[in-house]
Amino acid sequence: QAQVAESGGGSVQPGESLRLACVVTGYKIRATCMAWFYQAPGKDAGDREGVAAVDSTGDISYSDSVKGRFTISRDIAKNTLYLEMPNLKPEDSGTYVCAARCRNRLVSKFSVIRYIDWGEGAQVTVQS
Repeated sequence: QAQVAESGGGSVQPGESLRLACVVTGYKIRATCMAWFYQAPGKDAGDREGVAAVDSTGDISYSDSVKGRFTISRDIAKNTLYLEMPNLKPEDSGTYVCAARCRNRLVSKFSVIRYIDWGEGAQVTVQS
């Protein structure tokens, strides 16, 4: 059975960095698409916002909110997706959720309905 599990969240001060990891078991990430979604405090799963995505060809996309700041990458050998988050700001606080395996490749990379498998999320808190 496929599983998606995030790690690397935590509480940091503004300007500090975090690296989130998403390990997938049950299939090879090389053959599918994946993404990171942001869920703001107090919001539910339907309000998740896609922030970074990579498809099976390695093509990468970022939302305007993180473009130039965050970096998504994948380690095929480790079957793991990463999100590098340097210079964090208080408004970056929330839950970052990993999504994997495309349900419909015609749907936007940042749409929640595109993905089949979801992790529980990694909590990120940025405060002084």
